Amino acid sequence: MDHALDTMATGLQASQIMMDTIADNLSNVNTTGFKAESAQFQTLLYQNGIQPGAQSTGTTIYPSGLELGTGVKAAAVATILTQGSLTSTGNPLNVAINGAGYFQVVLPNGQTAYTRDGSFQLNENGQLVTSSGYQVLPNITIAANATSVTIGTDGTVSVTLPGSQQASQVGQLQIASFVNPQGLQPLGDNLYASTSSSGTATPGAPQSNGLGSINQNYLEASNVDVVQSMVNMIAAERAYQLGTQVIAAVDNQMNYLAQAAQGA
Repeated sequence: MDHALDTMATGLQASQIMMDTIADNLSNVNTTGFKAESAQFQTLLYQNGIQPGAQSTGTTIYPSGLELGTGVKAAAVATILTQGSLTSTGNPLNVAINGAGYFQVVLPNGQTAYTRDGSFQLNENGQLVTSSGYQVLPNITIAANATSVTIGTDGTVSVTLPGSQQASQVGQLQIASFVNPQGLQPLGDNLYASTSSSGTATPGAPQSNGLGSINQNYLEASNVDVVQSMVNMIAAERAYQLGTQVIAAVDNQMNYLAQAAQGA
């Protein structure tokens, strides 16, 4: 009986992790550049009563074994890297990556972080920064009196100044790619940090070496599939309900055995 309770407890924990993951996805359905996550599970160790292929007699073997599972564990919460839809904003400082790559920003501690959120603004020095004030790399400064800002699909940033009919280039956005983007560590604020699992960042110009293109006046929406998330939530809820019913059934059996023992 204890074995059944311990095994089902792991199932309830797994269902709770799945629900927590779905809740995080749905809460970020309107977060710019957010990538949905998927909980992944693995079986725990098995208790081997009879090993498959073991000798049943001197001349025969067991065609199948007697192995009891001990439950389930959460193995990972993997990021779903599919492209989010591009939403028009009409803001020339809003840019979206259509394809692979991450914008590079500098954190206050000097560390480089990465993001798909291109809702950029200008700070007091005219530098391109994120909505949290982190400077975008490479450093791009736009004059306060610029009458227009144009960001090309290759990341080229050009501005037009008063009295000039010709746009002048002031910099070029670069984006970074990773061998294993799944290995990036979420930091919050729509930011990621590289890890030994993700590999080092490889910066480059947009539209080169497999990197995506830049779309000005657009932002990348979250890639959360609300309908699929609701279906997954129902499945997780049903699994949790079934788990509690199993625990209740085991509890009833243990209660019956306890009463029978007292009656004896």
